[in-house]
Amino acid sequence: MNVPVNDPPAVHSGLTVVEELAQYVRTAFGWDDDVVMSAGPRGALGQIWRLDVGPARYALKEIFAEPPSKALIDAELAFARRAAEAGVRLPGSHADREGRHLLTTPGGTWLRLYDWVDLRPVELTAHATPQKLGALLARLHRCAPATVLEPGGGPPDPWYDKVPDAHTWAAVSASGKAWDTRLADRLKTLPELCEPVAPADPVDLIVCHRDLHPENVLADSAGALVVVDWDNLGPAAPSREVARALFDWFCDGPTDLGAMRDMYEGYLRAGGPGRITERSDFSMLVASRLNFLLVQARIAIDARAEPRHREWAEREIDEALRILPTRRQLADVLDLTRTCNESIVD
Repeated sequence: MNVPVNDPPAVHSGLTVVEELAQYVRTAFGWDDDVVMSAGPRGALGQIWRLDVGPARYALKEIFAEPPSKALIDAELAFARRAAEAGVRLPGSHADREGRHLLTTPGGTWLRLYDWVDLRPVELTAHATPQKLGALLARLHRCAPATVLEPGGGPPDPWYDKVPDAHTWAAVSASGKAWDTRLADRLKTLPELCEPVAPADPVDLIVCHRDLHPENVLADSAGALVVVDWDNLGPAAPSREVARALFDWFCDGPTDLGAMRDMYEGYLRAGGPGRITERSDFSMLVASRLNFLLVQARIAIDARAEPRHREWAEREIDEALRILPTRRQLADVLDLTRTCNESIVD
């Protein structure tokens, strides 16, 4: 979950960086047609480029962070096949002429190639949206195999169940940034908020997407939901992924308890195996948001960081502080899910 502070070195060949990248990809995939590249959405960990190659269109993901391991890519491809068979829509991944799903360019960047799908944000105001989201998450969880290890081995990533300690926060506070005061106010509430955060019981762990926020579940032209960006795939308890998803979708500011109820009921009615029953079920939500906030704060105050990464971090910090949940919000949602659990029998 680290992002670089500097851009990779450029290759000086008389071409622009984009032209150089297009030329490299064209050769790697053996395309005869010219490659036309245009910038798509950017996330914290990567830039998406649209490639027009004759009549075909692809999405090229340029990775800023440490690239995924072969084990992670293999796990992603395997789970994506299971998800697709279960009716989950997702862009297909493409290997180059040598069978590689991850390419390293001469300039030092890492690339993944996927099908291009024309997508748009999900209509959150549509009445059926929360139930559709819940059913989608249930479908993912029902087809997921059990696992207690990260792809390639190792225990579950502490990003999802361990919060930064006070000493770690001290290193990024009082930096003189505009968000200092807001961060200081939230730090006062963290001991109470973080008290129930703990690792999940290994018996509950399955393969999960672990990043199902609104930028990674989009709608196609017909309104069908499409899941993208599987780079964070790994073990998690389904109850914890559901809990985080409720907040990712319906708690940017005031908590939309009605939409959360519809989403959770949609999940339960579709046979989702997770049940939010206790405060520790919010561990993934709290830990991942705080760890993300810390990483962005470190980038924002790092004088060595490339300017575009610092600027991006500043925007992410503003959002992360805004959506960091309160203990009251967690209690309200826990009351809601307990009621749903009682009213909807397996």
